[in-house]
Amino acid sequence: MAKKKALGRTTIFVECTTCRESGVPGVSRYATQKNKKNSSARIELNKYCRYERKVTAHKETK
Repeated sequence: MAKKKALGRTTIFVECTTCRESGVPGVSRYATQKNKKNSSARIELNKYCRYERKVTAHKETK
């Protein structure tokens, strides 16, 4: 039986928004977890993009 606190958390992927729009080869992606019960909307985090070498906005993918 699974632990109760682990049931609500799921693994999601966040992807760089500026890499998608620009012609940079490659897209920065990170894996993280979120609680779907507390935050059902898609999240947006500021993470480091190694292709653009700066901190950019990363949005949750499908």
